[in-house]
Amino acid sequence: MRNKPGTHFGKKIELDGITFDSVKEAQFYERFIKDCGYRYDIHPNFTLHDKIAVGGINMRGLTYKPDFVIYEPSGELKHVYDVKNSFGIYGVDAAANIRFRLFAARYNHPVEVVVVRKNDFKMKVLSTTKQFEQQVMTSVDYRIQEFIGE
Repeated sequence: MRNKPGTHFGKKIELDGITFDSVKEAQFYERFIKDCGYRYDIHPNFTLHDKIAVGGINMRGLTYKPDFVIYEPSGELKHVYDVKNSFGIYGVDAAANIRFRLFAARYNHPVEVVVVRKNDFKMKVLSTTKQFEQQVMTSVDYRIQEFIGE
């Protein structure tokens, strides 16, 4: 399977009939998402900005596909995860950072960037005005509001 431009040449992986963008993403699914007990979606599409008319032409809308979305039993967003190799500029580029901000503005919920490790994962919310220390998590059974406030 050929990788599309912009995927930074991560190796596509198939697991449980699902194609993941990287080995780390598949590992995160297998270790923390698959049997988490919550309803979840993989690569759902969210509109960040609607299509707009400029003069006589239309400008495309802007969408974002997080790696995983976990829902509360009520159907509200619990977690929006984007799996990366690191939290630095080599792991999260400027375009991704902008998408995370636009998502938070539209849906009033942060994107949680995760770095998968052997038995846990590091989680961080980027682009905050207050310093947000990375957290080490062993499951998805936590409330992000505990870290960012209500």
